[in-house]
Amino acid sequence: MTKPFIVDMDSHVMEPADLWDNYLESKYLNRSISIKLNNDGLEELIVDNQVLLTGRLAVLGGVDHDALDLFARPEVPYIEGCPPASYDTAARVELLDSWGVDAGVVFPTIGILWDKAEDPELAMAYARAYNNWQWDFASPAKDRILPIAHIPLYDIDLALTELQRCLKLGFKGMFLAPEPVNGKRPSHPDFDPLWREMVEADLPVCVHLIVRFNRPVNLAATQWWDPSSEPMNTVFSFGLGGSMQLIPATAALVCDGLFDRFPKLKVTMVESGAGYAAYLMDRLDEKYARFGGAVNLKRKPSEYIRENIWFVMDPSERSIDAQCDLVGENQFLWGSDYPHIDSHANAMQEVHTALAPMSEDRRNKVLGGNAAKLFGLSG
Repeated sequence: MTKPFIVDMDSHVMEPADLWDNYLESKYLNRSISIKLNNDGLEELIVDNQVLLTGRLAVLGGVDHDALDLFARPEVPYIEGCPPASYDTAARVELLDSWGVDAGVVFPTIGILWDKAEDPELAMAYARAYNNWQWDFASPAKDRILPIAHIPLYDIDLALTELQRCLKLGFKGMFLAPEPVNGKRPSHPDFDPLWREMVEADLPVCVHLIVRFNRPVNLAATQWWDPSSEPMNTVFSFGLGGSMQLIPATAALVCDGLFDRFPKLKVTMVESGAGYAAYLMDRLDEKYARFGGAVNLKRKPSEYIRENIWFVMDPSERSIDAQCDLVGENQFLWGSDYPHIDSHANAMQEVHTALAPMSEDRRNKVLGGNAAKLFGLSG
């Protein structure tokens, strides 16, 4: 039996604490993103001279640690949660080799935390710095490490310029936050120049969960657990945090008619599991049958989901064989979420176990064949 081509569709870097000090343009250095010790000896994540997080920064990574222990010890430094493979190219390639993985997509960590909607130029400067570091990290192993461009949408002209720059360099996709921007959903026609660029590049837009502490997209959990009076339930928040973001994002892109304007646009839904795909498809179709005349869609929602959207499964999900039957076996991928605190250090073993009931051809598609086609890789 020939070894399948395997692609990890959801892994992360742990940005070096001095990344923005080293890569940010000089005019913005006094507003850099940095990690510093406060008077209590705890690390603070500082964005534009304001404290975003205090203590427990190791929890941002932490794959090699006991999660409960890290949560209980706010003094553990950020670097302790950063295994070498999360920031060192050679170590990442060694990790991929040890897992038997041919290529891995990389997303940010600190980059899904900071938010400067009120200052689009600074936001783009932060993103440019990250993209430049990410390219330095990935390009020495460009056939193994697949960089995804971080493109804030607060200013469409700035976004388009940076996207074009990154695609010309060789980035393999675009990171998209699952939230409206300045009151406009990503499917709003104002953003069409970006989606046109992605169609021409034949590369995917990767919708990945974010952590924005002041945004409705992350406040849903606090409607059930009030962090001011009780500890957040980590099973609830980690379990549903991504789903609360990506299910509405998927539905919005479909129901807004984005794929009528861009029939060849490819969108991946990352880090919320994949077991909701058939449910959402059937749910939207059922409502479309009743209310379709009131919306501007040319086809049933399920047709767009089957043709334009890919779903990234968690390593231990058991329903993916059935999802492939219901949605389509070409639309599913897998991701480890390495090296985050809730990620899977034994991801490959879990994936192989979860996919064992599949036919060999289908299993190989989910393991990496689908990703190879998505990114145009020679798998």
